[in-house]
Amino acid sequence: MTLWFVFALMTAAAIFAVLWPLGRHSRPQNDASEATVYKDQIAEIDRDLAAGLIGPPEAEAARVEIGRRLLAATDQQREPPTASSLKLRRMAALIALVGLPVLSVAFYLPLGSPQLGDFPLAQRMRAPASSQSLDNLVEQVEAHLEKNPTDGRGWNVLAPVLTRLGRYDDAVRAYHNSITYNGDSAERRADLGEALTGAAGGVVTAEAKAEFEHATALDADEVKAHYFLGLAAEQDGRKAEAASIWSEMLAKAPPDAPWRPLLQAALARVGGPTAPALSDSTMAAAKDMSEADRSAMIHSMVDRLATRLKQNGDDVEGWLRLVRAYMVMGDRDKAKSALTDARQAVANDAERLRQLNEGLKNLGLDG
Repeated sequence: MTLWFVFALMTAAAIFAVLWPLGRHSRPQNDASEATVYKDQIAEIDRDLAAGLIGPPEAEAARVEIGRRLLAATDQQREPPTASSLKLRRMAALIALVGLPVLSVAFYLPLGSPQLGDFPLAQRMRAPASSQSLDNLVEQVEAHLEKNPTDGRGWNVLAPVLTRLGRYDDAVRAYHNSITYNGDSAERRADLGEALTGAAGGVVTAEAKAEFEHATALDADEVKAHYFLGLAAEQDGRKAEAASIWSEMLAKAPPDAPWRPLLQAALARVGGPTAPALSDSTMAAAKDMSEADRSAMIHSMVDRLATRLKQNGDDVEGWLRLVRAYMVMGDRDKAKSALTDARQAVANDAERLRQLNEGLKNLGLDG
């Protein structure tokens, strides 16, 4: 209501500013002053004539001219406003009285917010994230947590943001508090291990590894924890173990898992097995299948490859794909059996045997 009252006052002031000059009678600015000047000039002519400065003919001529000007000025002063001038004034007044408020309302309704209440500074500081910078929001949450250190929800919100900002030491403290006030969980333990790894410059320290192992103990399928445990093995020089961890993860991963490319890149880095190559049409068909149908399709493709290799064992690349496929599927026994069959098939060809052994390095199998 106060807002509308202010708007009404502003509109009244604007209308008054327009109507005030229109309501005044127009009068020539020089009407009275000009007549006075002419009268003074006539008196001055009489004085000049008496002093002998001008002759009678010149004085008479000057009186006539000044008298003509005086009459013209007097007539102009008495001349009433013209009809066109009055019409223009009335139109301007009508526009000011009616048009100005109508235009104001027409602009305000679509552009303004008539029902929006007051928005004091305290509320503006709590505006949505889209209108504030991330740093300001973090500062506000941190200030809130200083006053309310047991707010588990606040720590849970703050911790991942600090990790994204690269403030790993602060993130570690936030995750510890989140676990303290929200309870233990595999996800929080894995996030804490990630923050500890970030604080160590990307090195999976013993403390971080303990958190990842704690996370897998709480949830055997915790993806982040398994990935970092594989990274810890790689950093320790145990590439075969890292490849085994990541291969098992890849075998269980859904086809549309966003972290599949990360695992494939990690496996390529340690020389581990990657997923069996599928054609574009097969991949497109697999997207619409259920998990059971997709698994059955992949097993069928691998079985056909195994059957073909039993008939033609000279295909070293085929044997490598078969062993890697079994590793990705998590079937180490079949992988070992396929390795034995492959070596028997190429035992009489030293070059093929060398290629096979070279391709099977770092798979975590014997030999």
